[in-house]
This record gives sequence, C-alpha cells and structure tokens, in this order.
Amino acid sequence: MVGGAPQRAAGRLISMAHLLLSAAHKSSGKTVVTAGLAAALSRRGKTVQPFKKGPDYIDPMWLGLAAGRPCHNLDYYTMSQGEILATAAGRAQGADILLIEGNKGLYDGLDLDGSTSNAALAKLLRAPVVLVIDSRGMTRGIAPLILGYQAFDAGVRIRGIILNKIGGSRHEGKLCAIIEHYTDVPVLGAVHRDPRLEIAERHLGLIPSNETAEAKAKINAIAEVIARQVDLNRIVEVAGEAGALPPPVRAPAAPPVKSAGVRIGIARDTAFGFYYPGDLEALEAAGAALIPFDTLRDARLPDVDGLFIGGGFPETHMKALAANRPLLAQLRQAVDAGMPAYAECGGLMLLARSLTWKGETVEMAGAIPADIVMHERPRGRGYVRLRETANAPWPCLGEPANGEIPAHEFHYSSLENFEGKPVFAYDVLRGTGIDGRHDGLVVNNLLASYVHLRNVAGNPWAARFTAFVRQCKTGTDSGTIKVKAGATP
Repeated sequence: MVGGAPQRAAGRLISMAHLLLSAAHKSSGKTVVTAGLAAALSRRGKTVQPFKKGPDYIDPMWLGLAAGRPCHNLDYYTMSQGEILATAAGRAQGADILLIEGNKGLYDGLDLDGSTSNAALAKLLRAPVVLVIDSRGMTRGIAPLILGYQAFDAGVRIRGIILNKIGGSRHEGKLCAIIEHYTDVPVLGAVHRDPRLEIAERHLGLIPSNETAEAKAKINAIAEVIARQVDLNRIVEVAGEAGALPPPVRAPAAPPVKSAGVRIGIARDTAFGFYYPGDLEALEAAGAALIPFDTLRDARLPDVDGLFIGGGFPETHMKALAANRPLLAQLRQAVDAGMPAYAECGGLMLLARSLTWKGETVEMAGAIPADIVMHERPRGRGYVRLRETANAPWPCLGEPANGEIPAHEFHYSSLENFEGKPVFAYDVLRGTGIDGRHDGLVVNNLLASYVHLRNVAGNPWAARFTAFVRQCKTGTDSGTIKVKAGATP
C-alpha cells in the first residue's frame, strides 16, 4: 500500500511507507528539507512520524514541531540493531509515513566498514534513500557524484534526488538535464535559495525551536516552499517502495511501582530543552511525575522530590538566568539540603558558581563549587564511553551486563577552579568529560556531568534515577535494588 495506513499483524512484517533522507555531506540542508516535507505532508492529511539518526536534540525539535509528533533518535552507538528496528516499528504505529533524517553524509560513520553509517541504517530498515544535494556551484560534476554514490554500495537504493540551494531556474534546468542524461535517478525536487528557508545557527548548529517565538511560522513558511518545489506525490510513492518493517517487540510489562510515586522538577524553557522524548516517557513509566519549571521566570521551585536539568544554551541566556536570583538560591539550597538531582551539560553550567562567556562573567547557582568558562572551540565533542566508579549514586535495578555506558557530549565550556577534591561518578574511557579522565561530579545527592545519557536497553538510567529519588524520599530501599552499574555483584 502506497502512502496508506500501515498493515499490522502480530508476528508478521509491517507494511509501512518510509524513506531515509541523506546527503553527500553535512550542512546540505537536510533538516530544513525534511522538516518542510513533514509539515507539507501533514497539511495533506498524512500522519508523519519523524526520526533522526544519531545523537541530536536540536534537529529533532524542529522535525517534531513540523510533524506534530515527537521525533525519536536511531543511534547505532547506544542502541542495538534490534532496538533500532523495534523503535522504528513501535513509533510507526498510527503513522502513514516515516521520514528518517540522516546525519552527515550517506556513507559517513564511525567504522571503516560503514556498519554505523546512514547507508547501513537504510539497509537495516529496508528504506529507499532520497539524497538532498547542496547544488551550489555544481553543474556537470553532479553526475559522477550521483553515479559514485550508487556504485559504492549496491545494497543502498538511491531512489531520488532533491536538489537544494539552487541558484535559479537556469541552474535548475542544467542540473536536471545532466542528471537525466547520465543517471537513472529521478529528480524529485529543486529547492531554490530562499531566505524563508533559513534557520539561524550558532555554535552547536541550528537555533533550537524552543528558543524561537516564530518557530511555527517558520515551519509554515518552509512547508509552503517545499510543497511548491518538491513533488510530494513522488515522495510518497518512493516511501511506499520501502521493505516491510518487523513487528514491534513488546517489552515485558514493567512491574508495578510498589512505592509512592515521586515528583521530579524538570527545567523546560528557552534556555533548557535538550531532552529525549523516550527518556521522559521512561521517567514517567518508572513512576515519576514530571513537573516543569522555568529557570528564567519562576522565582520558586515547584514542590518536588528531585530535579532534572538537561542541556541547552545557558550561555546565551546568562544575564537573564543570573538575574533570577531567587530561583538560583533555591537551586543551591535544594542541592545543599540533599535533594536528588541530575544535571547534564547546560544543567551543570547552571549549578556552577559562575559562567564566563565573551569577556563577561555572571554568578550562577553556586551549588557546584567551580566556574564555567566558554571557549571558541569545542572542548568535548562526539561519542563517549564511561565506566561507573564506586561513587556513582544511583542504584541499578538488576545486575548490569557490563560496566560501560555509551553516551555523547558536545560542549564548548570547561569546568575550572574547583574547590576541594572533586568526587566523580564516571571514569571516561572515550571522550573528554570534565577533565579528560573523569565526569559526573557528585555533590551531596547531585550528579552533574558534561555527558548526555540516553535511556536505552543497555543503560536504563531513567528507572535508576527515579528509584534513587524514591529512595531519598522514603529513606528506605525498595527491595529491588541489587547493585550499581559497573560494580561487582
């Protein structure tokens, strides 16, 4: 069935229209094109489920806004192939079409054999590929590029081209004629350079949609352009050529939470918005009620048992954050009093003593006795592998398969001038962390780190943190806690 409702049956393959949008290299405009397609197809009555390959928060925020459904990440580093398949099939329920945006170029990946590349993901999901090609300055040279990408891996089905950043109708005509003459790949769209398609960028990439008041209007403008310059009917047809997905594997039913539920305050505002939707779902499934608070406007913390402050851009909001002294004081008081808290990257920066960026320094919460300094180049970037130390505060619900945790980091700041001897929850086996060898500061019941965790089968951190919050609240062991991840049972 092309573009229709998915066919489902227990134990059988699922027929579901889906495709992967990739490129020859990063910064080709994939996210704008994919968001435009998601919004344009949604306007036509299609229920679109977006996915993003790899670890990313910002692109999925735009894709989720465009589709009207949370965007989920598919990542070889933190997930097994089975988990990727199960996530794609499970999240497909209720959707008409899946749009998967790749990261970097089609054949880029960690390994020499390409086993973690976008091409590998396309083959795993049996997805046809549409290449978004940055066409600036290109004419006849586009033909060997396409032919080379086809020949490099015959198992990858490149079923269409979307020419992006076209210089004008004359440029478009030349490129289309060249592609038709030398290749058998159809051109599905030609997107011209247009200021309406531009989303402002900063050092980590696109500005997150939660920071832009006009985000929905921007998506609508992009959708209008994409609908005129891309053949949406052909996109749906190509997606309908996808191979069937395996049925979602039903996870074992979670045991009922025997203890009282807990309330976890979560920073959700224009400064802090880096959260994986699946992680938030996992926290709720573990018995946590997520209570949002605004670090820029709220003078008091809500009535909560624990805190979760994710990543974001505190440096671009540093003056407004520093001006909210009542909330910063409450954050410090909560950590000093032993409230269980988890802070990732931007959250660590908020809880530090001060933040310096572009020659200006402001006071932060001061719960962590150290200063944050922003730099012009990344201090930590990419995939990370951790091993927990005996200082890691969270219990493990069951015996860990191994003591290593896959994660990721991307920070331009460093933690400096720490008072006293720091206590770390992690040894860094790969990556940078706080000092190149350690990450995960432990201050009372706070765990603060530069790394971003993802709740996956190999690292169910959401249940562990929720159990820790519950333990701190009740002062008792739940009876199901056995060992810490990385410790010897």
